[in-house]
Amino acid sequence: MAEPEHAGEHEKEAESLMEKISEKIHGHDSSSSSSDSDDDKPLPADSVKAKIYRLFGREKRVHKVLGGGKPADVFLWRNKKISASVLGGATALWVFFELLEYHLITLVCHVLILALAIFFLGSNASTFINKSPPHIPEVTLPEKCVLEVASAIRFEINRALAVVRDIASGRDLKKFLIVVAGLWILSLVGSSFNFLTLFYISFVLLHTVPVLYEKYEDQVDAFAEKAMIEIRKQYAVFDAKVLSKIPKGPLKDKKKN
Repeated sequence: MAEPEHAGEHEKEAESLMEKISEKIHGHDSSSSSSDSDDDKPLPADSVKAKIYRLFGREKRVHKVLGGGKPADVFLWRNKKISASVLGGATALWVFFELLEYHLITLVCHVLILALAIFFLGSNASTFINKSPPHIPEVTLPEKCVLEVASAIRFEINRALAVVRDIASGRDLKKFLIVVAGLWILSLVGSSFNFLTLFYISFVLLHTVPVLYEKYEDQVDAFAEKAMIEIRKQYAVFDAKVLSKIPKGPLKDKKKN
């Protein structure tokens, strides 16, 4: 009786061992099939977008790059009436000052004289016609708004000073050449236009270039990528033939040593 019992136990152990082996094989097959299915899945849209070249290496949308909020809405023509009125007002001011040769102080004084005369005559005429005087709103600048604007201006000035200091320190020759070329081009443009016309042109560009870029973003980025590749090739040639032959300063040699 003992031998059949031992034989039955051996058979049960063998069956349990076979079941474990089959479970492991099926588990491996299922995991491999799941991994294969994961590999077959397409990449997420975010990872695909990340590989697309964007102008100036930006990662945010154009609306966020412009600061977001109402100013960005105006520049991108989210509300066409507001954007058109702002651009029309800027055009009217440019026509007043540039074409009609009106001066800023003269225009401000004439507008104030006209406004004060209207309110003064309206307030005194109301006593004769038995009507309530016109309501003159009380206009005050909130302290919080002024502090925020001042803080933003201070931050931008400090950042510009840091960039100027970094360029003047001689650490990046490429950035130095780019800034010098940009200032030289700006000086040529400034010699052809006065400050008001240059400001108006910049204002018009802010109302046209971003919205056109947002509309044709993919085409512009593709063209910019090709242009950047060509610029890098030309810079590499210029660096090999000219910049590499310029003797380095003693400070950089000491740092390397």
